[in-house]
Amino acid sequence: MARRKFLACALAAIAMALPQISIPPLIPTIPGVTEPLSSDAPPLPILQLPTPPLPDPGYTPSDIRPSKIGYFWTASGDNEHADFLASYSLDDNTFGTLLRVVEVPTSGNSPHHLGPSYDGKYLWGGGLLSLLKTQNTGYYFDVSDPYNPSYLKSDIALLASIADDVRAKPDGGFFFTYMGSAVGTSPGRLIETDPDLNIIHEWPEDTDGLLNVLGEQFSPHGLNINWERNLIVTSDFVVPISILKPSTEIIRGNTVRLWDLPTRTIISTVTIPDGGGIQDSKFIPNNPDGAILATAVHLGQVWIIYPFRKDANGNQGVAELFYDLGDNARDTVAIFSDISKDGRFAYFSYTTGNHIAALDISDVSNPKRLDDPNEVQDSIGPHFLKVTPDQKHLVVTDYFLQTGDIGLINTPADYRALYIDINDDGSLHFNRSINFSRDFSNRGGAKPHSSSIFDLSDPANPQWV
Repeated sequence: MARRKFLACALAAIAMALPQISIPPLIPTIPGVTEPLSSDAPPLPILQLPTPPLPDPGYTPSDIRPSKIGYFWTASGDNEHADFLASYSLDDNTFGTLLRVVEVPTSGNSPHHLGPSYDGKYLWGGGLLSLLKTQNTGYYFDVSDPYNPSYLKSDIALLASIADDVRAKPDGGFFFTYMGSAVGTSPGRLIETDPDLNIIHEWPEDTDGLLNVLGEQFSPHGLNINWERNLIVTSDFVVPISILKPSTEIIRGNTVRLWDLPTRTIISTVTIPDGGGIQDSKFIPNNPDGAILATAVHLGQVWIIYPFRKDANGNQGVAELFYDLGDNARDTVAIFSDISKDGRFAYFSYTTGNHIAALDISDVSNPKRLDDPNEVQDSIGPHFLKVTPDQKHLVVTDYFLQTGDIGLINTPADYRALYIDINDDGSLHFNRSINFSRDFSNRGGAKPHSSSIFDLSDPANPQWV
């Protein structure tokens, strides 16, 4: 115990002294010289050669100015061309028109989650597997001119890697979860930036908090914040290095952490028994108890957490089964969620189940299913989903993760972005989609993992999610 406490104190001192670094390309781009390296480099057991991306193959931009824009954080299909941010029109009359492609200076990051700053001027996108090529893991884009986004910079935290979810701070900057340590083991960290987008903290930094995450698996994936109640929730998914060979078994988490927002300290660890990867956790808007919905991947279930109730032992936070999504949702690798801003409807994607579930949660004591769990939907590998600012559509990206020969997770996908209508009763009507394999065939296809949606319909009140 004394040794663990000494380690916790040492880690806290290191994190506060130097919270971030930025890694320049280890192999610089040399036209005519480095291109063959990208295609001829043999796959290594885990770490990959830090080859520069192949030259930009080009695209045809559009100068239309739609009122609704979708930004998609995307991997090149061949893992050799640069990863990129793609913007598309979501307007009815120009839907699916490609507006801009903004490359980052690296490839093979496995682009993961994307989110806007509070003022809508910036986007942050994380690289899930950037570590494997010894690259920066966080990528920032300037979208102050939403029709002409640009790459801004990238960075990496000192103590953590494997970038996941993101939330904007009202005073500027971001919180985001890094699921693993600097080498992909547990514990990960909750990362915080300042308004200038510099990493300033890698939480927890207090001794008790570090003892908490050193004592029990801390692999934060899901992240949500209740600003009115001063509470942060993170959920523990998998130990990242365990999804890569020579591992033969994925180590999955069963816990949710509750944090005090003002002090950024862990209040409590709430367990979902045999959850098998708690991938996502979100506060229910307008819920009088400040309740949280969390997804348990092994169980194929949604659990509700009451963060201000105490269990029989006096610990803060009580978890109860909320809804069983059924056999098709069990052990489906990933279950992600979003909730309408009025707190009435919740949506859940289960990736290898090829399904998106809809629930009416207006009465949390009696959730009602709005979809047919046995319906064959027009989706292969759905994962990241987001309700649009006008609450009329659900944007779903049909791609989760493919580690190839070096890993244990390779989920099927059709590499589309679905633009699904939300009916008045909260149910879904599958309608339109964007085909990334077709649009980026000159990159070996493309793998869109996540999105951010801007609605500029009312210039006096633009909105983004």
